[in-house]
Amino acid sequence: MSEIPKFAELDLIAPLARAVAGEGYHTPTPIQLACIPHLLKGRDLLGCAQTGTGKTAAFALPVLQGLEKSGGRKRRIRTLVMTPTRELAAQIGESFRTYGRHLSLTSTVIFGGVGQRQQERALKRGPDILVATPGRLLDLMGQKLISLEHLEYFILDEADRMLDLGFIHDVRRVIDALPDKRQSLFFSATMPPAVVTLSRRLLTDPVRVDVAPQTMTADRVDQTLMFVDKDNKRKLLNKLLAGDTVGRALVFARTKHGADRICKQLVHDNVSAGAIHGNRSQNARTRALDGFRSGRLRVLVATDIAARGIDIDDITHVINFDLPNEPESYVHRIGRTARAGRDGRAISFCSGDEVEYLHAIRRLIKQKIAIDDDHDFHSDDASKGLADGVPAESVSQRQARKQAERVRNRSASGLRRTRRGPQRQSTNTQRSKKGARRPS
Repeated sequence: MSEIPKFAELDLIAPLARAVAGEGYHTPTPIQLACIPHLLKGRDLLGCAQTGTGKTAAFALPVLQGLEKSGGRKRRIRTLVMTPTRELAAQIGESFRTYGRHLSLTSTVIFGGVGQRQQERALKRGPDILVATPGRLLDLMGQKLISLEHLEYFILDEADRMLDLGFIHDVRRVIDALPDKRQSLFFSATMPPAVVTLSRRLLTDPVRVDVAPQTMTADRVDQTLMFVDKDNKRKLLNKLLAGDTVGRALVFARTKHGADRICKQLVHDNVSAGAIHGNRSQNARTRALDGFRSGRLRVLVATDIAARGIDIDDITHVINFDLPNEPESYVHRIGRTARAGRDGRAISFCSGDEVEYLHAIRRLIKQKIAIDDDHDFHSDDASKGLADGVPAESVSQRQARKQAERVRNRSASGLRRTRRGPQRQSTNTQRSKKGARRPS
């Protein structure tokens, strides 16, 4: 078997090789090994890889090298990286600064949720590399504060999540504004049909790189399943955190409201915790993430979308308080632990109404998840899809029922307005007649 190449063998220029060595990286990950040679040759690329594979370095290093070789600092935007979340944008921006610290190139990050004045000042300095979320990018393009006419590289990262968040129209508008001559890179953790269609619109004769099947879970993650009634989930979480086996835990909730509720309960029970989701201000999200990264917070409660930007090596446990409604999200969630060669644990709670999600996860990953029934809140009912001894209404069924109720209520409200309308008009007419003067 041939030896795995080192970074020194990837034809990186000396300043980049020095920065990589300074970070302690010696052997490239599979996606870096597969992408970097093609990108250095100027090929468009379609990459499919799960989180935690070293994807950012796979595109940042060759882009930095290309910019440096084509003339270095030019005080205009020559690279655009578009990504769905603020956290991920900040993380990518930091990676460009880290890998490019021995170069003269500059970068800046823009996203919504904060004032734009500081971002305007950064843009006026003419960064070589711009990392942006779609909404703020289009805002500033509309204000003529961003020009893409000199763009040499365009990277669309986390394309599947971009579509999940409803950014498809924004992405298309940005693609329409790109110059024809450019090198384009397209990365996605999954490849549903809509993502494939978008990639065809963006890329020209791309190299396709698939690293680790998207159904695979990280090898070093010990997965456990706990059946529990919905009302006992918080008690079970507190029980797990009361011991000393859980070090730093990332807890996943399905909804923003649920994440806030879990976090509030943990803080009430003297567990240092923070929450991160789309409704939190950028400052609040940054404080929570920094507190978790520094160890000041032991628990971070997150939704799937916000967690895409979390890249912390020493998360010991991922706890799925709610099972995800998309089975692929399970793979991405548990990939947040067991990073950088460490072991990790993933513990999933499953109530009776979530059994359909569990079946979908098992079908996707094609492996068994060990069941822990030796805990204080184990529920045989939940394992059979029951609640209080009767078939539980699944999450999707409950959502469909609530939607139907909203439609009925709107219809009934419209009907009531229609019925009352003539009566109100009649009353108003009577008042008008009553208040009118009789002719003399």
